[in-house]
Amino acid sequence: VQLQASGGGLVQAGGSLRLSCAASGRTLSRYAMAWYRQAPGKQRELVAAITSGLSTNYASSVKGRFTIVRDNAKNVVYLQMNSLKPEDTAVYYCAGYQNALPTGQPGFWGQGTLVTVSS
Repeated sequence: VQLQASGGGLVQAGGSLRLSCAASGRTLSRYAMAWYRQAPGKQRELVAAITSGLSTNYASSVKGRFTIVRDNAKNVVYLQMNSLKPEDTAVYYCAGYQNALPTGQPGFWGQGTLVTVSS
């Protein structure tokens, strides 16, 4: 399976971006998916995850601002990011798990897309 992330860019604080993660080689509907991010000098962290049953969970730092959704018909997962803050600046990665729930480590990763939020 290949995951292709897109949608990153430069945005001012308070702005919005939508990241997309398109999959090929595997139907994603049965698997949990997630977005991670890694800021300079920091460890990669889980931002948001969605199960095959469409349950979601978020890092406390983004709850209420970010929304993860999946379009199974298009085999795409999105991360809608609103009210962006400079501390959201990071490389964002989409990832997929080998089962319906986001447990353990993801089994496959996309390439990162850079999000830069200016103050």
